[in-house]
Amino acid sequence: MAITERDRYRLGYSAQIYEELLLAAKQEQEKIRLARRQQVIKAEDAPWENSRHGRIKHFLNDNMNCPIRDLNLYMLLLPPGARSGKHRHMSEEILFILEGQGYDIHWDPDLELTDKPYWHIKENGARYEWAEGDFVYIPPMTAHQHFNASTSQQVRLMAASQRLYGFLGFPGLEQLEDAPEYSGL
Repeated sequence: MAITERDRYRLGYSAQIYEELLLAAKQEQEKIRLARRQQVIKAEDAPWENSRHGRIKHFLNDNMNCPIRDLNLYMLLLPPGARSGKHRHMSEEILFILEGQGYDIHWDPDLELTDKPYWHIKENGARYEWAEGDFVYIPPMTAHQHFNASTSQQVRLMAASQRLYGFLGFPGLEQLEDAPEYSGL
């Protein structure tokens, strides 16, 4: 004979899901409290990574113990003549060009709403020239790629974006093409 829902209730069947949620919330509050103590992120706490997007130095992200909870911030280095990976993300992004000159190509998305949203990348992108001291705005869900126009000088840029969309369950990042120097990682 099968056990009914009424039997499960009377027999005291009990998961610990709610208690686990309470514990996770408490741990998150403690993590925030401890992170508030760290007002300076030391250079040695900001790791370098050879990624599919290129050579990155992470300053703020989900995996770092820092007080800022809703912002990603990293520095990207592009050797002379190099290009980054091509990617897109739900949040808008701001770039600040610290050193060098080059250009971005942005492929704006077309949105199709059915039972869920589908973002289609346009075939032709728009080219945006930039140089040291410039800011570059990248709209939400825009596929983009950075190019170093110099054959002798590196490019250093800072990139900042919001984490909010990830907290809401939207896809945070989609890699569309790897940086040539780092493909196969």
